[in-house]
Order: sequence, then C-alpha cells, then structure tokens
Amino acid sequence: MARRLFGTDGIRGQANSWPMTADMALRLGAAAGRYFRTDKKEHRVVIGKDTRRSGYMIEYALTAGFTSTGMNVFLLGPMPTPAIGYLTHSLRADVGVMISASHNPADDNGIKLFGPDGFKLSDEAEAAIERLMAEGVSPAAPGDIGRARRVDDARGRYVEYAKTTFPRGRRLDGLRIVLDCANGAAYRAAPEVLEELGAEVIALGVEPDGYNINLDCGSTKPDAAARKVLETRADLGICLDGDADRVVLIDEQGRVADGDQFMALIATRWAREGRLAGDTLVATVMSNLGLERHLAAQGIALRRTPVGDRHVVEAMRAGGHNLGGEQSGHIVMTDYATTGDGLIGALQFLAAMVETGQKASALAQVFEPVPQRLVNVRFTEGKTPLASDIVQSAMAEAEAELGSDGRLLVRASGTEPLIRVMAEALDQGVLDRVMARLVGAVEAASQGGAQT
Repeated sequence: MARRLFGTDGIRGQANSWPMTADMALRLGAAAGRYFRTDKKEHRVVIGKDTRRSGYMIEYALTAGFTSTGMNVFLLGPMPTPAIGYLTHSLRADVGVMISASHNPADDNGIKLFGPDGFKLSDEAEAAIERLMAEGVSPAAPGDIGRARRVDDARGRYVEYAKTTFPRGRRLDGLRIVLDCANGAAYRAAPEVLEELGAEVIALGVEPDGYNINLDCGSTKPDAAARKVLETRADLGICLDGDADRVVLIDEQGRVADGDQFMALIATRWAREGRLAGDTLVATVMSNLGLERHLAAQGIALRRTPVGDRHVVEAMRAGGHNLGGEQSGHIVMTDYATTGDGLIGALQFLAAMVETGQKASALAQVFEPVPQRLVNVRFTEGKTPLASDIVQSAMAEAEAELGSDGRLLVRASGTEPLIRVMAEALDQGVLDRVMARLVGAVEAASQGGAQT
C-alpha cells in the first residue's frame, strides 16, 4: 500500500478537510493504539497540542480512537512539540502525539507521533499504522476501554526540565530579552523559563485566540520582534514558531540570525570543549555553503541530509552525532532533547553570552554567508511541474552556469503544494540570472505564482 497520509513531518493539511478530519483522527488513534498495545498491561499515550481552534476537535477524536483500543490517554493541553517528546519518555508512555501544523497558518493543522523513546516514529512504523487504518481495527472489549485524564502539571514538568539544560550556577540577571512566542504552544512555558532564570522578559505573541498563531509573528515573521529589540534596547530577541520546535535569534542591533549561524556557533564551541560527537554537524541540503566552508576551516565535518528535522535526527542517531539542525531554526541537541527545541536552543545561546560576556552581535554572526535565494512557487495539486521538460532544461542550464562556485536545489515541499527553488553562487549577478530563468520555468510549468 502506498503511503498517502504521512509526509515529511507527520500528517498535515487544512483543518476539517481531508486528511485533517475528525474521522481520520479517530481512525488514526485506533490504529496507533492497536499498533502499540501489544499485551494486557497498562498502555499510555500522551497528547499535546498548540493553540489552534481545530486542536480541540482533533484532540477529542484521537482520544476516542485511543481509548477504544484500551489505551489510557494523558491530555497535556498546549505544549511545545519538544515537550511531548520529553514527556512521552518521562511518563513511560508507549506513544506521544503532538497536534500542530508548526509554522503553518491557523487554518492548517497536523499530527506528529513519537515513540516510547521520545523520538519521532520511523517511516516503517508510520507505514504500519497506515496499513492498520486501511484494514480496520477491532475495538477493545467493554471492560478494557481506556481512560482519559488531564495532566495539570505537564507544563511545569517541562519548565523545570528546560531550566536544567542551562549551566548550573549561571543566571540571566541583567539581560533584557524580547521573546516572541508566535501566539503558539510555548506562550506560557517559554516566558516562565526565562523569567525564573532571572531575565527581564518582554513578551510578544502570548495572547492566542485560536486563530492568530504565526500571524505576522514568530520565527517566520521576526520583523516585529526586531523592532521591539531596538525600541527597548534589549540584549537579545528570541522568536519561536507555533509549536516551538524552531528558533530564530535577533541580536541587539536588530539583525536576524538564522539556524545556520546558530549551529556554527554551537558546533565551534562544542568542538573546542571536546563535546561535539565525531566532530560532525548534521544539517540539511538547505544550509548555506558558507557554513560548510566555515566548519571545514575549524576541522569540523558537515553531513547533509534531505530537508526535514526528522531526517536530521535519523542521521544523527545513525552516526552517533549530538548536534544538528536546519537553516529554518530547527536545532537538535540530543544531549538535551529528542527533537528540535527552540527554547532549549535559545538557552544554549544565552549560556554562551553569559559565559563569554560577549554581546549577541558578536556571537550570532559567525560566518559570511554565500549569496543565497529561495523562492517558493505554488502549483495546483496533482500536477508534477518538476517533471516537465522546461523545468528540467532550466535546471541543467543553471547547474552548468553555477559550476563549482554554487549550489542548486529544486524540490517539492513535503507539507504544502509548493516547489522550493534555492540557489547559491559566489557571484550575485550569476545568482540573479540563474534564479530568474529557473523560477520563470517553474512558474510556467506550475501555472502558479512565486512567493519569496
């Protein structure tokens, strides 16, 4: 059976439309419950969500599905995605569920599954669950139906854990931090952590209404936070996304630093301290060529993976590496978390500020990026613009012109009907010419519009 539901990061789509319907969520809960309930002992599932209105519908449907197969459900409420990974393992659950569409608009939603070790499920496990959904699952006997209850102190557990990742004996006294929580899952946990460590927190995006998640705020829209940093003379700006598994930093001059700059800083520091496993950083094909050159000069290897933090984590686990991430701000530190954690990542940057006494601007601009452009071209679902002759020809011409002085990456998004066109070149003029021709070809084949 071909996989149809699970994409690069779980299941995602527009709420109340296939596949993000209550019926699908109920059948998914039943199938996942059957997959993990292998004997008669007690089995547990933890379910968290972000702040989207549709999260209620999906949460209740999943709960019905899981309890119908005998699983006991622990409802955690609004929680960051990395907290679900942590609490799945901490609560000895068999499976964890996060209801979120991450950085997508409020009308979308998604479901991510975690195994008992706190890591996202493998492709094989997802495929097996999808087969069970297609075949149908027999319900538990009346006496074996599971229970559901809310865990009132779930956020507090994660807050306390997050603080333990900050160096013992250190505090954030005297630091003023602008924190943008994107009206998302970390709107309470993240300010609590920073304030309890001693920082003065200027919080943005902490008034969710079910519809304003990621709306002109958060890691994908850091402009408001950058203005607030300058206005309040803050020492650092921290922008999380809707489920808080990614982070973008803003220095005291209002300049935005992406995940590549962050990874360069931490990889260099950890290598110097002997903490970087295998002297290797794992990042995706989207990471800037400048990062690769900087690391090579430090004697650090860069291992590239396909796009998606799950691919990064899989490569990290296979190679025994402890640091990886994405340019978009997913920072994975398996010494601390099983998936990207924007808050814990920010804490490591703050630790560097406290320990070195340097300003954010001195730490957040580690290398000079090679000129890079990314353009997203929307297409009609069902079409395959990448296979068209015009696009293939344009790609061949672009690769020839870039040669060894650049990189080209053209791919379909795993979560939206978009073709992502990315190119890098040492020469800005070459980059502009290549992108103009290639984007034009993809647009012609897609009959859509470009979004930078």
